[in-house]
Amino acid sequence: MAASVYPDFPPKTTPEQQEFLLANIQDWSILNGLAVRPSATLTSAGSDLSGALAATAPVTLFPSLFPRTCFDEARALQKAYNELYVAIARDRDWMKQIVERLIEVDDFIGQLWNVHLEAEKEGYVQNLSLGLFRSDYMIHKDPGTPDTKPTIKQVEFNTIASSFGGLSTKVSKLHSYLNSISAYPCTSPPVITPTSFPMNPSIDSLSLSLSTAHRAYGPSKSSPSLPLCILFIVTTPESNIFDQLALSTPLQTAYGTPTFRLAFSSILDHTSLSANKERILTYSPPHSPDVSYEVSLIYFRAGYSPDHYSSSTSWHARLQLERSAAIKCPSILMHLAGSKKIQQELATPNSPHLTNFLSRTSSSDMVDRIRSTFAAIYPLDSTPEGEHAIRLATDAKHCEGYVLKPQREGGGNNVYGSKIPAFLRGLGDDQQKWRSHILMELIKPPTLRNSIFRNGKVQSGEVIGELGVYGVCLWRNGHGDAGGKEGAEGNDGEVLENWEAGFLLRTKGRESEEGGVAAGFGAVDSPCLVDV
Repeated sequence: MAASVYPDFPPKTTPEQQEFLLANIQDWSILNGLAVRPSATLTSAGSDLSGALAATAPVTLFPSLFPRTCFDEARALQKAYNELYVAIARDRDWMKQIVERLIEVDDFIGQLWNVHLEAEKEGYVQNLSLGLFRSDYMIHKDPGTPDTKPTIKQVEFNTIASSFGGLSTKVSKLHSYLNSISAYPCTSPPVITPTSFPMNPSIDSLSLSLSTAHRAYGPSKSSPSLPLCILFIVTTPESNIFDQLALSTPLQTAYGTPTFRLAFSSILDHTSLSANKERILTYSPPHSPDVSYEVSLIYFRAGYSPDHYSSSTSWHARLQLERSAAIKCPSILMHLAGSKKIQQELATPNSPHLTNFLSRTSSSDMVDRIRSTFAAIYPLDSTPEGEHAIRLATDAKHCEGYVLKPQREGGGNNVYGSKIPAFLRGLGDDQQKWRSHILMELIKPPTLRNSIFRNGKVQSGEVIGELGVYGVCLWRNGHGDAGGKEGAEGNDGEVLENWEAGFLLRTKGRESEEGGVAAGFGAVDSPCLVDV
């Protein structure tokens, strides 16, 4: 692949060249917000009590080689993927069948479903939903067939808290800047050129989507009218705050929309629902408690992990937001649609679901192209496909080609290869517990080389990359008035806005099994497009 076509990339650097490169990476990053809050382990006791410190985000020194055809295909598929997941989230009956298979063994999925049921019982009052998605891919190149072209295979589809859209634009600009000041040693023929760097609009595009949903909410429904605002629901403390600020700041400065950060744990302290049927959500900032805002849009950057729900109060808070008239990004149903079980149902060999869902959309001609991005994924249940998967997962030899994934979001939970049989034995003899996982065929990315700068240190060696493509979709669910049923005749809803919204490249050491940058295993990167 690219490594064989360009074997001398990245070029070797002298100590003086690397010193120049690192100095510019650090200075440019802090100047431009390509940063994170340092973890407590990297600061001396008591030195960061006010959260005043910032550090360069984990980044690669060089952009990573990426096949141009694969990059273009991943971006071209995003609008179809957006429509696919909107169709899934809108099909409550199908979602119910899937979720009910999981709730006995995954309490978190069950609790999320209960939030939906409670809100549905009362009747939804907001029929608009916003999705900020990210479809993640790896390059697949079977080492046994060296003459075949590289392809993309989907790792997962993220429907909640699809992060790093703020940093991804900036790392693309960083690498372009480094090239412009000749920080990269020359190669012959040149590999890094101004045309190697695709424009990355993720900050502008994602912030525009939030503003678009805010406008779609319409005028204040309160009497008397209240100023409208957008709420970012976040964790605290948040190491990835600068990524989030890259999206919220333009809402204030470019669109004039009041935008506030609210800790997930403080939702009930600072928001309230009106007692009338409109269920208007109001927010009073703790720094200005006498001022009230009507919330037009709730953007979740928290609430995706069981760790965020420390008590029953946390679930009451999520329900209060879901019941409200504010537009949700995402709704509870779209949150559930992002579970690995949904991905498995689509990607299990011979599954009819992909065709069924895409046939309802304007992307019905994309079925084969979408299907080509699937790696084989199996359930662990009593179906023929599940029994086949269990045999694979418990076999010491065959399990080497697979990864075991839980349904929920967040890094650090996957089990790889030879570790799978022991993990499953640890779940006990009750096979129902196994159903909260899916078995996925390992994608085989070609090996590249790069250097990662993280926590003040440089690590160099073999790496693999994961390309994420952002997508935006604003749609009308079709349930209309409170108590109405989605998909009712003559009330089918519609997609109002749909676009591809930029990209993210994350790179990790080949030996690292988890790729989450915030989890500390990888780095943000940018693609250097090449023809292979």
